Amino acid sequence: MPSLDVLLPVAGLALLDTLSPATIGVSLYVLLSGARSVARPLLAYLGTVATFYFALGCALMLGLGFAFEALEGLAASPVLGWAMVVLGGGMLAYALFMPGKPREQRRPASLRTGAMVALGLATGLLEGGTALPYFGAIGIMTTAGLSAAAWVPLLAAYNVVMVLPPLLLYLAHRAFGERLRPRLERWRAKVESGSREALGWIIGIVGFLVLRHGLWLTGLLDGTATFLAGP
Repeated sequence: MPSLDVLLPVAGLALLDTLSPATIGVSLYVLLSGARSVARPLLAYLGTVATFYFALGCALMLGLGFAFEALEGLAASPVLGWAMVVLGGGMLAYALFMPGKPREQRRPASLRTGAMVALGLATGLLEGGTALPYFGAIGIMTTAGLSAAAWVPLLAAYNVVMVLPPLLLYLAHRAFGERLRPRLERWRAKVESGSREALGWIIGIVGFLVLRHGLWLTGLLDGTATFLAGP
């Protein structure tokens, strides 16, 4: 079983990943569609998203594992620390000054299973490049040197947590029906208007974590900084 040093940050990043405006926005649209059955299209969409990210995560874990074996010793090098400082600082700066134009929300053209699967794949392909918390969690698991028996269930649990809010919304919709519609309408409007802001927060938080870890690796936090040229 992974140690708490791995489980806690991965769990925190999984909770951060539940804020995906795309997944929540599409789920709210399906719930408010008025269709007789929303379970089938919603589960087809969420299942596709979770499966896509799980497959992506497995590919990255295997690929990064080979890379770390080939570059053994890099994690202890100040080169990695300074690279993380630059990357984290850049992410923070982008989060602070990113353009304010709202992102266009994707909505299903049809609630048929095939259309929802296609939309789930599109969500994964288009959002995968900006899944910063997910990449951070994969990096933590890779550097921890976990075996496949440890990281496969952890990765699966991450993806379950990631789609948990839409599932909870579906259960609430089943329990309260039309009485919940006004609130869901308000939530959908907030998600659509605040998607850019939510992305900025995610980039900023992940950037801060990357920057902090980079400062720790370089020794700047404890006054033992090691520069690229060496002592």
